[in-house]
Amino acid sequence: MSEHFTDRRAFLGSSAAALGYFFTADALSAVRAADTPSEKLRVAGIGVGGKGDGDINQASALMQVVALCDCDRNTLGKQAQRHKGAKTFTDFRRLFDEMEKEFDAVTVSTADHTHAWPSITAMRMKKHVYCQKPLTQSVSEARLMRETAKKFGVCTQMGNQGSAADGLRRGVELVQDGLLGKVTEIHVWTNRPIWPQAPGVMKRPDGADPVPDSLDWEAWIGPAPMRPYKKGVYHPFAWRGWWDFGTGALGDMACHTANMAFRACELASPTTIEADATDVNDETYPSSAKIHYEYPKRGDKPHQGALSFWWYEGKRGGKNVLPAPSLVPGEGEHKDKVCVYFKDDKWFFFDPNEKNPKRQLRQVSSGSFIIGEKGVLFSPDDYGAEAFMVTPDGVKKVSDSKPERLPSNNKGDSGMKEEWVRAIKEGKPEIAYSNFGIAGMLTEAILLGNVAIRAGKKVEFDAAKVECKNSKEGNQVIKREYRKGWELTERA
Repeated sequence: MSEHFTDRRAFLGSSAAALGYFFTADALSAVRAADTPSEKLRVAGIGVGGKGDGDINQASALMQVVALCDCDRNTLGKQAQRHKGAKTFTDFRRLFDEMEKEFDAVTVSTADHTHAWPSITAMRMKKHVYCQKPLTQSVSEARLMRETAKKFGVCTQMGNQGSAADGLRRGVELVQDGLLGKVTEIHVWTNRPIWPQAPGVMKRPDGADPVPDSLDWEAWIGPAPMRPYKKGVYHPFAWRGWWDFGTGALGDMACHTANMAFRACELASPTTIEADATDVNDETYPSSAKIHYEYPKRGDKPHQGALSFWWYEGKRGGKNVLPAPSLVPGEGEHKDKVCVYFKDDKWFFFDPNEKNPKRQLRQVSSGSFIIGEKGVLFSPDDYGAEAFMVTPDGVKKVSDSKPERLPSNNKGDSGMKEEWVRAIKEGKPEIAYSNFGIAGMLTEAILLGNVAIRAGKKVEFDAAKVECKNSKEGNQVIKREYRKGWELTERA
């Protein structure tokens, strides 16, 4: 790393607070838009391939793209053709170093292990941040993201697009209005991983391949421990299954599939977390896991009592790890009315009211149950966009109306960007429904499941200290070491 980078981080460190650096000149991006609402916001895209392609292009409909950063020069070149005049970088450290006063906001859509560094750096410069889920790779990073957003008053949004769905918002309202009565359990499952994961299908390869001229390998590795490039093993997609780069099936999907239940029950930090996982190792995430979180009482309302939250992922013996069929009341399979039922080791959902015949009967590969004394709230998809009340008398859709207290959006991914930009222009971070205040808490809680996987025993979590009370192995996952030259703490 160059002297220039090292010196700059030192300047942005403790001396910055004494000099009031972050509150001078154009660094006041967090209030710029509120003061001058007619001015077009300037955005930098970090990670602009894959999901990042949609993120920066949706943002471009609302903001002026002034910078693009991607470790893949081919991807970068394609985006540069689309966003004429935007400056390009393969290393986001250089973007921050060279363009600090030239942008107001960033989208961050990189691999999980490089979410926190650019997001936190941007917020400390009072830039607004849109970051893809999961918000971070580690629990401690999620806590720091939440605290940093609050400290600097910036507007933030995590990219779990189900948050924009009117159905999810209405489901949240209904649970909090007492539809289920006292809530005792939550069960959420996914069909992930759908990428190579676990020792049976992947291992760290021997040797190295030449790094393509189009790839900045140093920038892709970022704060993770350096390892040789091997074609197709890590970049551009299979990184999700490696401890050093991804967050496994849990991190990838729970910020979607557990989102509605987490919000509805106003969950925060669990007290204990225990994982039943197969083939646990220090290189890859497991092929399957069943994770049990215990939550304390959080208030006096029926949805705020102590409860158990269960997560299910992967396959064992060729069968998906799933909630038990006894959880849902009723007589099971029907062909003349809406029903949810378990058959042949799979959950199914039948809805004769569905206009698309191909979707009338579907296997529920990912979904959730919120168990209450009056029945079960069932959502048959990844995003919590639909909610059905299940009782012994049958199944009824309850999420087919607009939310009554929460604002209506229902525009998916683009709606998330619109909400974020409106929050910036009005100077009200709370307008963004998946702002880092809630998204940081959701991510922190979810990633504790990965801590429990590595700990190999029931973990007791101290939320105030952000550490395990009883596991040295767990604490090594809660907070990870950053590679030299990529340290985040020096910018505090």
